[in-house]
Amino acid sequence: MNRHPIVLASKSPRRTQLLDMLRVPHIVAGTDVQEIRLPRELPRAYARRLARDKARAVPGAWVLGADTIVVLDDQVLEKPSDAEDALRMLTALQGRRHEVITAVCLLADGAEYEEMDATAVYFRPADEATLRGYIATGEPMDKAGAYGIQGYGAALVDRIEGDFFSVMGLPVRKVLDLLERAGWRYTFDA
Repeated sequence: MNRHPIVLASKSPRRTQLLDMLRVPHIVAGTDVQEIRLPRELPRAYARRLARDKARAVPGAWVLGADTIVVLDDQVLEKPSDAEDALRMLTALQGRRHEVITAVCLLADGAEYEEMDATAVYFRPADEATLRGYIATGEPMDKAGAYGIQGYGAALVDRIEGDFFSVMGLPVRKVLDLLERAGWRYTFDA
């Protein structure tokens, strides 16, 4: 059983929080991978490619890369460029179902393991004043789809069908499956 630290190829505080919660030893190493969708690239392929590219961009024997995207009607909602872009996205999501896709890639001693998770998220209706108030918190600005389910953005969500942690940015069960497939068995006595 390996208990050496995993290199997390992400600066996401939410991913770090989830690994900390599980007491999975890790080191944070952000990447400069450009998140640009290729022409005709399907959303799931895009998320998978970004997770893989992030993992490959960081040196280490055990590296975990992840990427989360928000998809509404086959349109990928990236991180907003400004407050008006955030308002545009949040307005489009009101009272509707969308999908949050998180892909993870683990590089472990030269082998590559991948998983993906998709969760349906349903938003409550909200007026423009409510959305602007949320945007004023600053929370939406570094998140795909312009919201974070684990923060103030929870007030916008009616319900989800799937994995809450995946919507946060790291599907815990999928990560633990990848680690186990690579020979790193999770135990509660970290």
